[in-house]
Amino acid sequence: MIRRILFLLLVTGLFLSALQAKERELLSPDGQMKLIIRTEGTLSFTLERDGREVVTVPALSLQVGERLLPLLNDRVRKVIKKADDEVLHPVVPVKNSAVRNRYHGLLFQYKGGYEVEFRLFDDGVAYRFITHFPDTVTVWEETARFLFPEGTMAWYPREEDFFSHNEREYVHLAVPEIGKGDLASLPALFSVPGGPYVLLCESDLRDYPGMWIQGTGSGAVEAVFPRYPVKTEQIRDRNVKPVERAGYLARTAGRRSYPWRVLAVAPQAAGLLENEIVYRLASPLRLKDTEWIHPGLVAWDWWNALNVYGVDFHSGVNTATYKYFIDFASDHGIPYIILDEGWYRLGDLLDINPEVDLPELLRYAREKNVGIILWVVWKTLDDQLQQALDSFAAWGVKGIKVDFMQRDDQWMVNYYRRVAEEAAKRHLLVDFHGAYKPAGLRREYPNVLTREGVKGLENNKWCDCITPRHNVTLPFIRMVPGPMDYTPGAMVNAHRKNFHVSWDRPMSMTTRVQQLAMYVVYESPLQMLADNPSNYLREPECLELMAAMPTTWDETHALAGEVGEYVAVARRKGNQWYVGAMNNETPRDLVLDLSFLPEGTWKVTVFEDGINADRYAQDYRKRTFQLKERTLKIHMAEGGGWVGVFEKE
Repeated sequence: MIRRILFLLLVTGLFLSALQAKERELLSPDGQMKLIIRTEGTLSFTLERDGREVVTVPALSLQVGERLLPLLNDRVRKVIKKADDEVLHPVVPVKNSAVRNRYHGLLFQYKGGYEVEFRLFDDGVAYRFITHFPDTVTVWEETARFLFPEGTMAWYPREEDFFSHNEREYVHLAVPEIGKGDLASLPALFSVPGGPYVLLCESDLRDYPGMWIQGTGSGAVEAVFPRYPVKTEQIRDRNVKPVERAGYLARTAGRRSYPWRVLAVAPQAAGLLENEIVYRLASPLRLKDTEWIHPGLVAWDWWNALNVYGVDFHSGVNTATYKYFIDFASDHGIPYIILDEGWYRLGDLLDINPEVDLPELLRYAREKNVGIILWVVWKTLDDQLQQALDSFAAWGVKGIKVDFMQRDDQWMVNYYRRVAEEAAKRHLLVDFHGAYKPAGLRREYPNVLTREGVKGLENNKWCDCITPRHNVTLPFIRMVPGPMDYTPGAMVNAHRKNFHVSWDRPMSMTTRVQQLAMYVVYESPLQMLADNPSNYLREPECLELMAAMPTTWDETHALAGEVGEYVAVARRKGNQWYVGAMNNETPRDLVLDLSFLPEGTWKVTVFEDGINADRYAQDYRKRTFQLKERTLKIHMAEGGGWVGVFEKE
C-alpha cells in the first residue's frame, strides 16, 4: 500500500511538473513544421505541420545505471541553438550525388552531465541522448511512446519476435487496432488524417540494440529493444538464436551519443521517395581511401537455381557454369557475379567445393574484367574472420555477401560494424542479407553497398506473397532509410491466376515491364540480375536496357505515388534521365509531370506494357519518339510498369 501511494505521488509530481514545464519552440528551416519541446521533470515534444498536430512523444527517458534520464527535479543548465546548411557528397550516391543537410536544432544541457539534442529538418525530426559519464555504463531501458492524432493509419511490419530476417509484409490498419505487445520492426509508416505521412526509423546505430515498436493497447506505439544475449543456440551452420537474454540493453561507453530516433515527414506519400534524413544524421565517413569502391550490377546464381540451358556442360555449382556466368557478365558490361551457397563446404570458408575451381575462376574473371563476390554464412565468417578475409583479399575477391544474422541486439550491431571495417581494410565490398534495416552504417563505411531486410523476389520460390501491391508499398517504407537488395529481374512473368510457386524455375507475379521498372524505382548500388543468363539471352531488348542501367544516381525526383497503389520516380545519371513507374493490381493511367527536364527536344526510349499484357504478363512494347512537351500520359496494366530513358538531342 505504501509503495502504491509513493508511486501515485511520483506520477502526480511528474504530471504537475509537466504542466509547469517550460516550452521551447523550434521552426523548421522552411517554416512549415514546428517542434514544441517541454523540459524539466519530464521531457516531451509535439510536432506540428501547418498548425496541425502530427505526433506527440511524452516522457522520453533513458535509464543509465542508477540514473533515469532526465533525472527527477534535474534542471536544464543551458540551451544551445544549432543550425546547419551544408551539402554532403556521398561516396556512393543513392538518391543524389549532393545531399543538402539543412536543419534547426536545440541542445539541452542538463546539470546531471547529459544532454538531449533535437534537430528539425524540412522533412523530419530527430532526437538523441548524449551522456558524459566516466567509464563503462549499463543501459537498462529507453522509453518513448508515439501518440498520433485520432484516425491515423499504419503500415505495420508485424513480427513474431526479435529473431527475424526482418522480411515482412505491411499490415494496413488503424493505430488503435495495433494490440498491446503487438511487435513490429522498423521502419513503420503512419498516415495522419489530412496528411502528412510519418515514417518511424533510426540513424547512427552504434554499440546499441536496434529500436523496434509494439502496440500499447491504447492507440499508441512505444519503443522496445532486444536485450543483450547471454546464451545462444546454434542451429546448423547459420542460425544462432538467443535463448537467454540479460536484463539490460547494452553495456557501453559512458561518454557517447546514442542513436537518433527519427520521424521522417512528407505531406504526400511521394515525398518519402526523396527523403534522406537517415543518411544526413549518420556519423561521417571513416575511410580515408574510397577510390576502390565501385557500385554496379551483379549476375546472381541462387534465385535461378543455376538452371542455364542451351549449353554443352551440365549446369550446377561447378566451374563450367560459373565460367558461363562470367562470360555473360563480361559480354554485357556487368561488373560482378556472385557465387552463392555451394562454393564452399558449409562450416569452413577455406574448404572449397571440389567441383568449383576457385583459383581458375578468379583468374578467368580477372581476364574478363569481372569481379567475384562470395556468399558467406555470418557465423562461419565470424569464426574465421581474419583468416578468411585475408584469403579473400589475396585471391582477388571483390566482396562478400554476409547472410543469416537475423538479429540487431547490441552484439550483432557491433558485428556488422566489425565486418564493415575489416572488409574495408582489405578493399572488399559488403552486402548484408538476413539483415536489419539500414541505420546509417553506409555513410561511415560506404563499402557496405546494400542490404536485404526486405521481403523480395526470392520469396517467389516458396510463396505467392510478393504481389504487385507489396512491390509498390516497399518504396514508401523499407526503401526510405537506405538501399534494399530486393533482387529484381525475373524474365518469367505471370498474373496471379497464372502464377505458381517453383523453387527451381521461379517467376514473378508482375508484368515484364514492372520487373524492368524496378531498376529505376528500387535503390541498390549493388543491383542484382536475379534470373539466369540463358533467360536473359533470349530477351536481348530487355537485357540491353538492364545491363546499361545505372545503380547510383545524381538526382532523384518523385513524380507520383500512393502507398500500395502506384509509384513513379525520375532519376538522373550524368546527362540522361530515367523514369520508372510501377502499379498494383489495378490497371492505371498516369500523367507524368516532366518539368524537371531542361528545355529542348528529348529522344525517349520507352518500355511499356503491351496491349495484351493483361492476358500475357510478358507482353511489352518498345518504342522511341521525340518529346517536346513536359507532360506524358502513360498506361500500366495489372501488376504493370513503365520505363523511359530520356536523352537530350
